[in-house]
Amino acid sequence: MNIKVVKTRKFLPPKDDLWGLIKESVSEVKENSIVCITSKIVSIGEGRCISEDRVNDKDELVISQAKKYLPRFKNPKHRLHTITNGILAGSAGIDESNSNGYYILWPKDPDKSAKLIWKYLRQEYGVKNVGVILTDSNAVPLKRGIVGHAIAFYGFSHIKNYVGMKDLFGRKFKYTRTNIPDSLAAFAVYLMGEGSEQTPIVIFKDLPFIKFVTRTPHYKKRYMSWKVPLEEDLFRPFLKAVKWKNGKVRT
Repeated sequence: MNIKVVKTRKFLPPKDDLWGLIKESVSEVKENSIVCITSKIVSIGEGRCISEDRVNDKDELVISQAKKYLPRFKNPKHRLHTITNGILAGSAGIDESNSNGYYILWPKDPDKSAKLIWKYLRQEYGVKNVGVILTDSNAVPLKRGIVGHAIAFYGFSHIKNYVGMKDLFGRKFKYTRTNIPDSLAAFAVYLMGEGSEQTPIVIFKDLPFIKFVTRTPHYKKRYMSWKVPLEEDLFRPFLKAVKWKNGKVRT
């Protein structure tokens, strides 16, 4: 396995050239690589930035980007909890760090953005087997500090399935499946940093267990999708115990 952390120039809100940044910063992408890129620079590339001067109420901005949200608790410093793009996220993923006076939203369609980057990498660098992960950071319940997670991916199968296999002592796995995009995103974000590092791209090469694909897989079997319906989620007793309100995103 090989890991490369890519340093770039400052990428400037409200809009900058994503394709130019990749081309000038990444000298090569080899076969069997997965390129992790922070969703923030993808958003800036798409112009998904709103000046703080134009926003009177950040809560309203958050609600405009969320499918579901929980009203703020008594402490006004608490973030709004949201379900956005099928992901539980604070403040609908809206970020103010390294933003130079802008609120940076998530990409409008993260799955589509990941696929567009995948197409660009294949064309620009002449590779067939390549994957893309859009990363962000989020809090972990009952743990201090943030970790990276994936908000979208493309170009590889997301699950290493252990169901039916045997453990060290011959017992068959009934439920265990490894979530590959989030596992890699967590390490990539750790390498990228959260401050002024200017390293928003991490490239993994020759990772084990990766199956590269050239189209979005269609999963016929239940429990094989990456995003989990609320009714099937392990944490549904907690998620359904609170009164979610509808945001303004309908998809």
